[in-house]
Amino acid sequence: MNITQGLHRHIQQRPHATVIRSMGRSITFAELGQRVARLAGALVQLGLAQGDCIAMLSRNSHRYIEYALGVPWAGGVLNPVNTRWSHAEILYSLNDSATTILIVDDTFKEAGAAIARQSETIRHVIYAGDGDTPEGMLSYEALLAAAEPVQDVRRSGDDLLGIFYTGGTTGFPKGVMISYNNLAYASLTSLAKGFLSRDAVFLHAMPMFHLADFSAMYGLLVTGGVHVVLPAFTGTTALEAIALEQVTELMLAPTMIQMMLDAREADPELGKIRFDGIRNIIYGASPISSTLLDHACEAFPSARFFQGYGMTELTTGGTMLDAEYHCKEHHLSGKMYSAGRAVSCVELRIVDTDGNEVPRGTVGEIVVRGPNVMLGYLNQPDMTAAVLRDGWMHTGDGAYMDKDGFVYIVDRLKDMIVSGGENVYSAEVESAMSSHPAVALCAVIGIPSEKWGEAVHAVVVLKAGMSASEDEIVQHCRGLIAGYKCPRSVEFRPALPLSSVGKLLKNELREPYWKGRSRGVA
Repeated sequence: MNITQGLHRHIQQRPHATVIRSMGRSITFAELGQRVARLAGALVQLGLAQGDCIAMLSRNSHRYIEYALGVPWAGGVLNPVNTRWSHAEILYSLNDSATTILIVDDTFKEAGAAIARQSETIRHVIYAGDGDTPEGMLSYEALLAAAEPVQDVRRSGDDLLGIFYTGGTTGFPKGVMISYNNLAYASLTSLAKGFLSRDAVFLHAMPMFHLADFSAMYGLLVTGGVHVVLPAFTGTTALEAIALEQVTELMLAPTMIQMMLDAREADPELGKIRFDGIRNIIYGASPISSTLLDHACEAFPSARFFQGYGMTELTTGGTMLDAEYHCKEHHLSGKMYSAGRAVSCVELRIVDTDGNEVPRGTVGEIVVRGPNVMLGYLNQPDMTAAVLRDGWMHTGDGAYMDKDGFVYIVDRLKDMIVSGGENVYSAEVESAMSSHPAVALCAVIGIPSEKWGEAVHAVVVLKAGMSASEDEIVQHCRGLIAGYKCPRSVEFRPALPLSSVGKLLKNELREPYWKGRSRGVA
């Protein structure tokens, strides 16, 4: 499937219907088609060759949707940059993917210029903002105005659509290669659940660099609904946009739902607004607490709630807990605390270390097979072979399945923390901390957090005769990795617990924090 197909169809059938509303601006299908074709033409004029990577470092905007369509239209490969990453992480991803063109907005123009100077591969930086074009950059709008529209090359199937970077167990991000088929099937999964219908008004509240938002974006282009673009999420701005634009569909992390409810409680005017128009809310990264669900149901009385479990390697989708399982009956039965069942077109099993399916109720590893499974990791054949075995993606998540096929996640076999909906690999944090001159040994674990689900916690052993404060450790990390990956708390110990063969026993570090809970992750 060609992910631009939906745009072509609606240009033909509904050219003057609104497709995007962003910062007071409305764009029709016909206008979007012209801008996308001109962006593709501009990229070709700049020397884009088939398969070249084009990166975007930007907050959410209508131009992000144009980028998501214009790059594949021209035959390029998407590289949406995580805006929360450090300079070093962004530079690594650009060099690793051999990205040739970087698009930046007002927020990231200085960072983009600095990164481009250090990059081994960037040839052009395009300024996609509303102010004066910085020296040394090309104007996005000027390029579109001067370019001739080009024909859509219509790449599809197992062609490479984009490289979506995620955290790495080695201390470096991994480039997950996603095909056109991968994203097409992921998008259709949401449509099969009645999410993103033709009359849907979807709020892009999550950062657009997230693959989950890309999946919703392309799905909505198939049905022809309206994209409402929120430049940056806060609880207040999201609620205001929902009320103003009459939003019907939301995709959020549980922490974002909590922030919206907190904003509603803090602002009497927002508290008066009825949000009866919300029809569907998909949330992910962790189960929702019964208290938060009750408050959310009160704030959004017409909404159906869905929980999605997935990862970048699965083009976000693995299982879904449908709306009917969010009621009181299934809260009492425990079904609400599951991750749901395998989505359409996906096979899912729980297996032992030899790859054999285990009996129902027995904990093993989640493995997934289907058209949503990534092509592999960019430039990492050994790492790809380790997780893609006999057609199955080995997720590294420990879980069991009940007799009805519901999956209950109990642990992560890989060393990963999910904090506020973001994946944090312990190795990345430990690598950053270890470069501090006073750190002899360190370990990073996830501990329970009411706000974030899990919080990043560091345990540090200092070198003899040296000292460091918690704040010094955290600030040191901030210079090397994204802020959300940095420890929220630091504990100093004289030694770390080790096995008889010298293996770090992280289970002993975690145990006091998770004691009395049914599972060791949020």
